[in-house]
Amino acid sequence: MPTQTTEPPGTVTARSLRALIALSLACAFGIFAFAAAMGFKGSRLVAVIVALGIAAFVAWFFWRRPIVPLDEGATSRALNVISGLATIAALFQLARLCVFIVNPAAVGFAIGPSRGLGLTINHSCLSAYYVAARSVATVPNVYAWELYAFPDEGPTAPRKPRPIGSFNIDAYEYPPPFLLLPRTLAILTPEFLRFRMVWFALNGAMLVIGLLVVARMLGPVAGTRALLFSPLVLASDIPIATLQVGNLQAIVSSLAMIAMVLFAQRRYAAGGALLAFTTVSKLFPGLLLVYLLIQRKWRALAWTVGLCIALIAISLVDTGWAPYKAFLDHLPRLLGGEAFPAFRRPWAVAQNFSVPGMALKLRLFGVTGASFGAMKIVGWIYSLILLAATVFVARRTLTREQEPLAWLTILILASLRSPFLPLYAVIPALWLLTLLAATVTPTFKTLFGVLLAWVILNIMAPASVDPRLVAAIILLPQTVIVILIVLALRGRPDLSDHASASLG
Repeated sequence: MPTQTTEPPGTVTARSLRALIALSLACAFGIFAFAAAMGFKGSRLVAVIVALGIAAFVAWFFWRRPIVPLDEGATSRALNVISGLATIAALFQLARLCVFIVNPAAVGFAIGPSRGLGLTINHSCLSAYYVAARSVATVPNVYAWELYAFPDEGPTAPRKPRPIGSFNIDAYEYPPPFLLLPRTLAILTPEFLRFRMVWFALNGAMLVIGLLVVARMLGPVAGTRALLFSPLVLASDIPIATLQVGNLQAIVSSLAMIAMVLFAQRRYAAGGALLAFTTVSKLFPGLLLVYLLIQRKWRALAWTVGLCIALIAISLVDTGWAPYKAFLDHLPRLLGGEAFPAFRRPWAVAQNFSVPGMALKLRLFGVTGASFGAMKIVGWIYSLILLAATVFVARRTLTREQEPLAWLTILILASLRSPFLPLYAVIPALWLLTLLAATVTPTFKTLFGVLLAWVILNIMAPASVDPRLVAAIILLPQTVIVILIVLALRGRPDLSDHASASLG
């Protein structure tokens, strides 16, 4: 770990940088606070007062206690400009989305089909969590088709979702323990639109906190750069669209990364609680348990396993055995891909980032045998490769700066095992890009490469395009993700530049 350096007293540039970071975070958390207050109280006056109060506190807190001791020599004029522009774009995106979150009728503030994400204004992944949370204690099968959609003409016909307000209800596809969170929130905000506001605030705040916590772990040099690069994550349409639809994927990687940082700080109970929740909710973060096992992190492993059992027990007491029985019946179709109604649309098949999904994608090109059965075979083969890769990474000797790269790489590889992984697969890849960029000197060549990779990761094709062309276009960001994974596994953080180095 590099020697901790402190900000030179009275340095104008460093003080200005600290002030801008504090102000930017104040704006972001003020937006989240406004949405949350609207969800809980429904009063715009109260929401404005709460938002201003939270923003003032956040600005004061991060001014007095910087996330890392900012290292002026670790940055450059070009990086500062890129970071400033990305911050403005990210805050604009969040503020604009907040309008649509608070007022669903303001569709002009939402990301819609014209942005090439394949989203409709009335799509809401969150609707599935809400309906499942409100129904799980009373219905025998929370995965039943009729709970979320009207009867259709056949197994391959387009799905006919039931409505909830102006939104279409999505299908619930997660394990039962995850419902503990939406069931708790539904007690506080029983109306769906209010529930949606609070969920947006929670997701957005956790995403930002994850970026900050990991940057803090990296130390002054890489940490300063990570902070400056991090707005690139939220300047992208894809994370914003994920926050718009309320999909859990936006925060799962963030919570898992926070958990691993807490383990590094020997805060085992808190880390175990977060990793346990993400594991019982989305399954794929459980691969980090293998990492902890190989590294012999016994206390972290014990806390996580113990709290996984505790969460399942609490869930059983809350809802009974019925949803678990339904989940076990549903699981083969979930792992094989048949459970996902999105596969009824060729465009969804084409823009799937999943490794098993590559097998089904070949069907678009007329390949014989490209079926759900082929997906299952590819999935299990990839699972063995994934396990071997995790063991390989865990057996390496890692520096403090390399550990977050390893954790995030494992999470990305694990998420690619899902049968259906749409555009939100890019979110952890964008984060990995910023962390890799933070480990090297921000020269013109480095910054150009980062921006080029960022642009490619954000390539999207509208739903009106031929699915075969969409599948070909998606190969570009998929290739960048593979390159980032290889760099994270093979690269060595270059932190030799001293804080006093002149970088232009």
